[in-house]
Amino acid sequence: MKVTAAHLARDAYLYIRQSSLKQVLNNTESTVRQYGLKERAVALGWPADRIHVIDTDQGQSGASAADREGFQRLVTEVGMGHAGIVLGLEVSRLARNNSDWHRLLEICAMSGTLILDEDGLYDPCDFNDRLLLGLKGSLSEAELHLLKARLRGGQLSKARRGELVSPLPIGLVYDPAGKAVLDPDAAIQQAIRAVFELFDATGSATGVVKALNAEGLRLPRRIAHGPDKGTIVWAAPAHSRILKILHNPRYAGAFFYGRYQHKPTPGTGRSGPKLVPRDQWVAFFPDHHPGYITFDKYEANQAKLAANAVAHAKDRRHGPAREGPALLQGIVVCGICGRRMTVRYHQRKDRLEPEYVCQAQGIEYGNPICQRVHGAVVDAAVGELLVTALTPLAVQAALAVADELAARADEADRLRAVAVERAQYQADLARRRYLAVDPDNRLVATSLEADWNQTLRDLAEATETYKKAKTAGTGVLDDTQRARITSLARDFPALWANADTPDRERKRLVRLLVTDVTLIRAEQITAHVRLTGGQEHTLVRPVPLASWQIRQTPPEVVAAIDELLEDHTDRQIAAILTERGHLSGLGQALSPGIVKHIRRAYRLRSHPQRLADQGMLSLNEIARRLGIGLKTVKHWRDRGLLTGRLANDKGEYLYYPPPPGLARPRIGRPHHPRAPAPEETPTESAQGGAV
Repeated sequence: MKVTAAHLARDAYLYIRQSSLKQVLNNTESTVRQYGLKERAVALGWPADRIHVIDTDQGQSGASAADREGFQRLVTEVGMGHAGIVLGLEVSRLARNNSDWHRLLEICAMSGTLILDEDGLYDPCDFNDRLLLGLKGSLSEAELHLLKARLRGGQLSKARRGELVSPLPIGLVYDPAGKAVLDPDAAIQQAIRAVFELFDATGSATGVVKALNAEGLRLPRRIAHGPDKGTIVWAAPAHSRILKILHNPRYAGAFFYGRYQHKPTPGTGRSGPKLVPRDQWVAFFPDHHPGYITFDKYEANQAKLAANAVAHAKDRRHGPAREGPALLQGIVVCGICGRRMTVRYHQRKDRLEPEYVCQAQGIEYGNPICQRVHGAVVDAAVGELLVTALTPLAVQAALAVADELAARADEADRLRAVAVERAQYQADLARRRYLAVDPDNRLVATSLEADWNQTLRDLAEATETYKKAKTAGTGVLDDTQRARITSLARDFPALWANADTPDRERKRLVRLLVTDVTLIRAEQITAHVRLTGGQEHTLVRPVPLASWQIRQTPPEVVAAIDELLEDHTDRQIAAILTERGHLSGLGQALSPGIVKHIRRAYRLRSHPQRLADQGMLSLNEIARRLGIGLKTVKHWRDRGLLTGRLANDKGEYLYYPPPPGLARPRIGRPHHPRAPAPEETPTESAQGGAV
């Protein structure tokens, strides 16, 4: 007898599991058989109150123990020595994975726990019993593989013929014959078509979301799980839903299978979807059923979405046109290394100035920036080219934009009208249901009345939204607006220069006409413009001056100051140059302080220094040489005995050397004049101005 007193001293654990909730609900006989094993444990000697039933894993697959809380609890109890016997209807109930099954066998052998199934009782410590249990585990895992392979084979066979019935995205349904067709609900069709039309207009999924939200429009969604499965709900558009619609080939009328592969992720062990190349799909049939767009249009949309990925691969593709003033954002190529150039903006007082920078190597390898080009110069040159040379093409593009705006407004108005009609139908349906109910059935009547009130509120909201859009003029464009757009379209230069034209729309016009622009900065800026029609233009512009060069004092002003310093002071020079009409580098009128600053910056010798170079003496020097006081020197200058020249704006003079014999004889004690402070050389601080 394999059951000993040591086994009976511990508890018995009955593990119950079925793979899906559908099996739990429908295959009740299997559940009864599993619970019946409890009687086997009682027959072997275990009291009923010491038999623990673990049935928390109902509806869980046995392929892995990671998500089975009940199985983990069973392994824990066995490992702690609490279990004398483990009961399961068959090995597949405990585990369909050899690693999980053999781990349980190892723990049972270490703790001396028995295993019982429908066929018999086994002791994992016994070699023959353990060999048989291992064989049963292998057969259980193989059985799971065979079941999956059989089901998978049927799916693949149907998929390769294009006959597999798979869930369809919103906007497509199966007809009674099992063929995929467009949803007969006109409102759903219009909503899906609006997504593709807005993507053509805006060029990005984000632009579609913004446009739909601006119009107050909603998108349909079919609930896939839960008690309301299959119900259509209308919700605000989300970026993820827009991308799902744009990426799904079903909307282009194509049948596909195997677009994603589910492989375990290293570390977590969980499988996640991974997009595979089209040539690796199991099945792909273009033009399989009606679609909302052609397959060529779908391919163009995918290319546009890939280009919108700003850091797609190693080449920075241009994204959709944005709000910044950089006219060539995303279409500029470096003429040195061939990589895409990015945009930087610099704040200049009340405006942003763009700069095109080639920094791919710097980001990737830490190398210096390849080149940088001032954007305003290039943008102005390309804009001038478009206005002068591409007027016919620009008119066509502008007319297309005008027609697009009108069509978008009409479509938005139709969608809002359909929303009101749908809300009215739901309200009428709820009203009929409420009136048809038996008044005595108060519970049902109350619920139907609440539904009716909710539909009336939805109807009022949809109607109010429609009226507000009409009042605000966000609906169909009137004749005056159409005429204005048409007149602007026929005059492309006026449209281009119009201050009301947003930078974003101006960029869209450029992208309709220009493929790319290659920039090279050397002694001059060279821009090679490639047009969509294949034409090429080369534009050459001078490199813009640096800010210090722009603010630099004109050379002719510096030369004039140098010449006038021979005979004039700073104040006199400022007056003379102002009279001649000269200005500083900042465009200011010249002042003595600005003249002084320019003189120092260009290291020009001051007027006193130049007089000193001619041998003239300062007040102190001539007083010392003549042996007289400072006031006497000034007195003699006034009487004409000494000749002096004005040296600076302080009224100080420099004097020519005195003639011989002019010295005054000293009487009494020698006169020692107070030594004055040495005359300052012109080192005053600048008073504004720029060099």
